[in-house]
Amino acid sequence: MLSVIIITKNAAKHIKNCLDSVAWADEIIIVDSGSTDDTLNICRSFTDKIFVNTDWQGFGLQKNRALNKATQEWILSIDADEQVTPALKQEIKQIINQSNCSAFLIPRRSHYCQREIKHSGWYPDYVLRLFRRDVAKFSHDLVHEKVETIGEIGTLNQALLHYPFDSLEQVLDKINHYSTANALQHYQNGKASSLKTAIFHGIWAFLRTYILQRGFLDGREGFILAISNAEGTYYRYLKLMYLQQKYVQN
Repeated sequence: MLSVIIITKNAAKHIKNCLDSVAWADEIIIVDSGSTDDTLNICRSFTDKIFVNTDWQGFGLQKNRALNKATQEWILSIDADEQVTPALKQEIKQIINQSNCSAFLIPRRSHYCQREIKHSGWYPDYVLRLFRRDVAKFSHDLVHEKVETIGEIGTLNQALLHYPFDSLEQVLDKINHYSTANALQHYQNGKASSLKTAIFHGIWAFLRTYILQRGFLDGREGFILAISNAEGTYYRYLKLMYLQQKYVQN
């Protein structure tokens, strides 16, 4: 009745805990984009439905590839650095047997450099991850893909655990990677930028995270998170500015 779909690349650090948490599902689908660590070996101990596709065209398309391999009525899409708690497992098993909804939002509890973040816009961070296979698909966004569905959307109570950043090195790597992908996506959508725009959005990202979303209540990591959000936003718009300049010159 339930297929779990996961896209992976070099996720050996977290994938076992992720798969342990969903081993109860009827089916687990893995679509890997070219792991060079032990990710696939770990996955093989949980499922034989593993597909490698290195033609990376963004998160949305890759998740649709995984979705197209699923066979069960319900889909749970999770990332390799996420885990389903026992309480969430029970809620999912109960709700898919009795609900008329087409999809469900799940609150997410995220950790940043070993600390659970309870404010800063990170909790409750509702993500649409549980849905009926025949009425949903992922948008083709390079990053921050969305589930597009029809019908009523419900909300679960139990949280999904998320461990996106174990260290500052990982934070910096993702800032660089995601700001590049976001800039390209903005450019493709016809958005424009300038140095003034980049500075404004960077400052606003810090104020929103640290003040309006009460990041100051998350202590030291709340401040660091607000700074990294500001940096990621600043570089996104700066890279968009240089993309515009590059294509105008060409």
